[in-house]
Amino acid sequence: MGKGDETKRSILDQALRMASTQGLQHVTIGLLAGAAGLSKSGLFAHFRSKEQLQLAVLREASDRFVNKVIAPALREARGAPRLRALFENWMRWDTVEFPGGCPFQAAANELDDQPGPVRDYLVETQGDLVDTLTTVAQAGVEAGRLRADLEPRQLAFDFLGIFLAYHYMFRLLRAADATSLTRASFEALLARAVV
Repeated sequence: MGKGDETKRSILDQALRMASTQGLQHVTIGLLAGAAGLSKSGLFAHFRSKEQLQLAVLREASDRFVNKVIAPALREARGAPRLRALFENWMRWDTVEFPGGCPFQAAANELDDQPGPVRDYLVETQGDLVDTLTTVAQAGVEAGRLRADLEPRQLAFDFLGIFLAYHYMFRLLRAADATSLTRASFEALLARAVV
């Protein structure tokens, strides 16, 4: 990795922390330059615009999510082991990786009514996530490890819903029982899904 790549990686690390704690709209060339100890022109040379910077932040977050949450889970056996690995990896992602929670969650709240390329990219990645969860459920059904009458897209919806509720309870309400409630919801979902 060259010096330019290392600098860009360091900038994206700082930008992801900002997106997690302050929101994607606060990740601007000026604010990030100050936080990263760089000049605006130096940062501009890497990203060219606020929009390109925000797209780079979401791409980096997406790559990290795939590498830390999805890819390791897909190495597990189909059915319950794979779903459990997805759940555990995602819990670590949402509580350990980012000080303010999942950057996708923050971006979804900010961008749901804001048209443009950044929202388009977020919609694409989140659609891919739903498709991946659906495919994981379908593979479990086809392997005979999840109920034959299981609706894979419903399981994907419920699985995603658990994490949306967790984010709300843990991050916004600071509920002391957010983690235990989330784990209980996942166990109930899994119990309904297995053969």
